[in-house]
Amino acid sequence: MATPGQDRELRRSLADRANFAVWNTDTLRLSDLDYQGHVNNAVHAVLFTNGRYHFIQRHVRSKGAGDMPLALVRITIEYLREMHHPGDGECGTLIRRVGRSSVTFGQALFNGGKCAAVAEAVMVLLDPKTRRPKPLSRKVVTQLQSMVRAGVRNRGA
Repeated sequence: MATPGQDRELRRSLADRANFAVWNTDTLRLSDLDYQGHVNNAVHAVLFTNGRYHFIQRHVRSKGAGDMPLALVRITIEYLREMHHPGDGECGTLIRRVGRSSVTFGQALFNGGKCAAVAEAVMVLLDPKTRRPKPLSRKVVTQLQSMVRAGVRNRGA
């Protein structure tokens, strides 16, 4: 298991745009600003959620993983710089690890060409009846692991 310092370094390695092949772009709104005039930190979590959602829809569900009910169980966000309006929030998403019942996503949020925040999010497959973690099928594990190795330049994992 990685130490907190190692975890931080792995997350910071996400700040390089070259790590990502999959992107989602959201237009920042005036209502996203806080009283200091920059994008509120709560908005970052929303942009990361949008990035994960679109990644799962386009690259997981569309490739045979079906309607797996995934629940967010942990997210760590490191804020690296302010984001400003007007502009876009570009969210890069990749798969860092696949566990027995979980998928760990790495993400970075860019604004004006600079990395504003990085995140690591763990999502767990839920049994639809019990709402408890359920092991991923061998087929889904194989599919997701192939995305870790093939689809993105994932130097941090």
